[in-house]
Amino acid sequence: MRERTAPAKPLDLPGHSAPAAGFEVPLEMLAACHGRVQAQCATLRRLAAHLARQGVDQQAQDAAAALMRYFDTSAVHHHADEEVDLFPALIESMAGSDAVCLRQLTASLAAEHRELEQRWRALRRRLEQVTRADATTLPDDEVHDFIDLYERHIAREEAELLPMAGRLLSDAELDRIGQAMRARRGAFEPGGRSDASTA
Repeated sequence: MRERTAPAKPLDLPGHSAPAAGFEVPLEMLAACHGRVQAQCATLRRLAAHLARQGVDQQAQDAAAALMRYFDTSAVHHHADEEVDLFPALIESMAGSDAVCLRQLTASLAAEHRELEQRWRALRRRLEQVTRADATTLPDDEVHDFIDLYERHIAREEAELLPMAGRLLSDAELDRIGQAMRARRGAFEPGGRSDASTA
């Protein structure tokens, strides 16, 4: 079994600071995904400020389109990685034990995913309007609420979920999760190498 330690705050996982952790280290890849979500949220914040100052220009339209691509694909994959693979594996690791706390944590995080997805749908409609130059601003409250919720959600996952997974999951289970994450993205290269940059 690989030796793993509980991550400290801020998250101290090997490869976390790298732009793309690989599927062979799924917990580190999930943490790296959090970094990419935060970068996209920073872009969203800058876009809102840019629109307020400059209005809709090509740069704003391109940024809105890139945000839609990211949150329509990578963020969806990330939520599925957790809900379809990581959460059930954690609960199964506690089979025969009292996993009430773990079930509450994963149910709460899944509910936050639904809320993030709902807020994204509303914000996405606004971004679509920006890409067509039909809107010249983004509602500050929608932008800030979306970003704030994502920041709180990521902080919880990095403080509670990922350290717990590092302690409880076996190497075999982590490998299975990494393979599922790779398959979800269709991320295979010739020669069996994977491309984790689409996380």
